[in-house]
Amino acid sequence: MTRDWLRRGLRFLLFAMLGFVGLSVLLVLVFRVVPVFGSMVMLERKVESWMSDEPISIQQQWRPWKALSDNAKLAVIASEDQRFPMHYGFDFNQMQKALNAWFNGDSLRGASTISQQTAKNLFLWTNRSWLRKGLEAWFTVLIELLWPKERILEVYLNIVEWDRGVFGLEAAAQHYFGVGADRLSVLQASRLAAILPNPREWSASRPSAYIQQRSQWIRQQMRQLGGSAYLERL
Repeated sequence: MTRDWLRRGLRFLLFAMLGFVGLSVLLVLVFRVVPVFGSMVMLERKVESWMSDEPISIQQQWRPWKALSDNAKLAVIASEDQRFPMHYGFDFNQMQKALNAWFNGDSLRGASTISQQTAKNLFLWTNRSWLRKGLEAWFTVLIELLWPKERILEVYLNIVEWDRGVFGLEAAAQHYFGVGADRLSVLQASRLAAILPNPREWSASRPSAYIQQRSQWIRQQMRQLGGSAYLERL
């Protein structure tokens, strides 16, 4: 009897794992071609607002690759992941640097790539845990295998959080500067990229001294990368 229950349990676990793998692959394939009008982080923010009784309106408008400012594309790469065209989802060099800094007494900083952040924002939740990191790695592998780099950056720019209830480049550009996602200047794009690490506390239109300094560094990195020509590597 015990062996029968064990056998059934193992069979159920195997089918559950195969079902998860199949469903996740299907979702990634669908989102390779279908515009993304929502994400798990957007859903998480909505649920948080219901639980705290603080209503939130989600602002997000999908814009295709050509309708996204090259300045914004390059600014986000310069700020978040300068090896984005070269790696396969994980930047082990940055991971090693982060670990070395931690061993030397500094706080442990993130080393997530744009691919990892896209996987987290689209499919998962924000709270840190080993389970989430494991699922993030799985979805990162899938989108790197099944999407071109342009698609990864396109989806990221369309779903990333830029303020309370503000998601995606079009909504952020309108929210902070009153322009479309295709009309962002180098300065505006660098300020948007500068607030990504803490978008609900920092402002691109009313930048603090730290944000101004950070956006200046981003503009310098954009020039060193070679300007918009760098995007051809994608």
